[in-house]
Amino acid sequence: MSKIKVARKSTRIDMTAMSDVTVLLLTFFMLTSTFVKKEPIQVTTPSSVSEIKIPETNIIQILIEPTGKVFLSLDKQGDMAATLESVGKEYNITFTPEEIQKFKIQKTFGVPMKNMKGFLALRSEEQDKILKNYGIPSDSLNNQFKVWVKSARAANPDLRIAIKADQFTPYKVIKSVMTSLQDLRENRYNLLTSMKVESSK
Repeated sequence: MSKIKVARKSTRIDMTAMSDVTVLLLTFFMLTSTFVKKEPIQVTTPSSVSEIKIPETNIIQILIEPTGKVFLSLDKQGDMAATLESVGKEYNITFTPEEIQKFKIQKTFGVPMKNMKGFLALRSEEQDKILKNYGIPSDSLNNQFKVWVKSARAANPDLRIAIKADQFTPYKVIKSVMTSLQDLRENRYNLLTSMKVESSK
């Protein structure tokens, strides 16, 4: 009796559907993700259990590093340009359209006004290297920080203030920033923290 031959079937799997799903997922994540702003210094924020999220638009972020250097960032280029022009008028400095354009694309800024024109004349790679050496003056004799915040709020009254400081930043440094905000009657602001992980027992 002859053996029955079983027809061989192809083991090839059609991956067309899988590749379509992969492309759709990739597109979805690219369109819905938000990019982290490049910051001149890295800070480790303190932990908390708060789950309140701040909005992603109309935010002025105050970045404070442990030694007390203060940096600012705005999320809209129009606000950046209007704020720079307003602060320039305060210090009798006129910026060219090219300088304003270069300032508009800054992710984070923090240069004393006397150094601003020289800073904007540099290439972006050089700016990134030296920005961490500056910081906006916020002492009692030369508080340019207050001028920046006041001008930013004038440019966009809907701005919300968010403070991001390192967990090892001394309290007196944070208090100095908060005092400057209180002088401007800015008594509402958010403190950015990282989520505290509770250990399960």
